[in-house]
Amino acid sequence: MSLLERLPSVRGSLKADVSLAPYSWLRVGGPAEVFFMPKDEADLAHFLSSTPDDIPVQVLGVASNTLIRDGGVKGVVIRLGPTFAKITADGNQLIAGAAALDNKVAKEAAKAGVSGLEFYAGIPGTIGGALRMNAGCYGGETKDVLVEAVAIDRRGRRQLMPLSEFNYRYRGSDAPDDLIFTQAVFQGRKDVPEDIIARINDITSRREESQPIREKTGGSTFKNPDPEQSGGRGAWQVIDAAGGRGFRVGGAQMSEKHCNFMINTGDATAADLENLGETIRDKVRASEGVDLEWEIKRIGTAS
Repeated sequence: MSLLERLPSVRGSLKADVSLAPYSWLRVGGPAEVFFMPKDEADLAHFLSSTPDDIPVQVLGVASNTLIRDGGVKGVVIRLGPTFAKITADGNQLIAGAAALDNKVAKEAAKAGVSGLEFYAGIPGTIGGALRMNAGCYGGETKDVLVEAVAIDRRGRRQLMPLSEFNYRYRGSDAPDDLIFTQAVFQGRKDVPEDIIARINDITSRREESQPIREKTGGSTFKNPDPEQSGGRGAWQVIDAAGGRGFRVGGAQMSEKHCNFMINTGDATAADLENLGETIRDKVRASEGVDLEWEIKRIGTAS
């Protein structure tokens, strides 16, 4: 019996052997054994509650900060579609679906005159990923604005998770791995839309000037290291000091513009990119005595 035959009937889209490279900002990676796009939250809950426990389930956002290995992903890859991308304002709060783009959330908050979410304009991802990793930039983090989030667990149960239960830290949280976030509520402050938009435009300009956003990239490759170990230097600074700027492995390269960004120069494989990252880690450890931790999430198996 095939994996597809073992799965429950759904109202959304359920397909076998779907290439994941087109869904990744790095444009690499093998196929999903099965690819599921639920129609709505109820469809997702039904699927999870009815899927046998031995079948692995992996959620994938826009894969802006994810490296999908060349062998693809076994089991089921779930991608939340437009139903999960709705954004609404309620006073000084913003309710956003987990599939909503971070940048879009910042802009919709501005339209509603809600400030405090401007930093999301500088994050290339979705709210689902931001919730799990405490995404942030330019002085703001998810923990600063989140009120609560809704998630579906592996049993198909709907969970309401307040900020306090995330136990957020730098680029991480204690959110259980089996939770699939579907929605979040954020608290902002009342402000003049034009002033909020001006701050968003400033963040956008700074990002365009400093990051290779026109390339096939995956955002920051490594988390900033322990300041005591690095002497207060950020990841890009220790990479630069170790000679990592522009360093290449096959079709993968550390950006000349921002050397904490890996780019696919056109013909990179996922193996090229992962090998590049591990080589950079070795170089930084040997040269600078600093241990770099991956910020990019790596999923799937090698070919």
